[in-house]
Amino acid sequence: MTVSAQIDAHLPALTPAERRVAAVVADDPEAVAFGTVADVARRSGASGATVVRLATKLGFDGFVELQSSVREELARRLRPASERIRRPSPGDVLGTALATEMANVAATLDAVDRSAFDRAVELLSGALMGRRRGSSRLFVLSGDASSGVASLFATELSMLRPGVTPIAGSEVRVARLLAEVAPGDVAVVFDLARYDRAVVDAAGRAVEQGAVLLALTDSSLSPLASLATVSFTASVTGCGPFDSHVGLLALTNALLAGVAARLRRSATDRLDQVESAWRGANALTDG
Repeated sequence: MTVSAQIDAHLPALTPAERRVAAVVADDPEAVAFGTVADVARRSGASGATVVRLATKLGFDGFVELQSSVREELARRLRPASERIRRPSPGDVLGTALATEMANVAATLDAVDRSAFDRAVELLSGALMGRRRGSSRLFVLSGDASSGVASLFATELSMLRPGVTPIAGSEVRVARLLAEVAPGDVAVVFDLARYDRAVVDAAGRAVEQGAVLLALTDSSLSPLASLATVSFTASVTGCGPFDSHVGLLALTNALLAGVAARLRRSATDRLDQVESAWRGANALTDG
């Protein structure tokens, strides 16, 4: 049973102070894995004794054992697929997948800070530095594993607003596109552990050139999170050897819905033009 599952199981018996500590354990596991009792107490606004008491209520001998369990869970997430595939497979693959992915979506969206979400929608809509909505340029970068989600996000965002440029391809092409980044532009970067060094370097260059960085990653300790103006973390627990991107996809769907609502009039006109072009080219069939 994961630490989060243990918290859920014991939640009715927790005091308000213990619930605050539990929220830190569930929402910011890195703080527990690499912090002290005093660090967790400070983050939760509780006492050190409350931190230790929560660990005991969850079935651990104390904070050290809780910390070890959290560290082990984080370590499992960082193991490469070549190691994960050697684990025993679950008996009920479909049932395990259903439970895992529902938990990923819930954990990802529950962890989103509402003010950060509103800021991200503002940036994605192009309302930056007094510019007209949709007029700022937006660049999308991604690591290899998350490239499918990033590509879909860039495609659908470009159907809502102009000026969306995916940055991908050879080093020559990436360097050329990065050279176009200017102050006031927005760079959206996707990547999960183990992080793609080229993506981290490209994000750093975009920031150096004045872009505002929006990061979608898997940890507050991600090298992308430290560069970003706004950062979101997705739960990526996989039921097989690979990380799950379902939570990340749910997050991008929410961001796109926010942009569509903010740019409703211009986005409607843009979607009408796209639909008209598809019909004119007889590109799609409903049969």
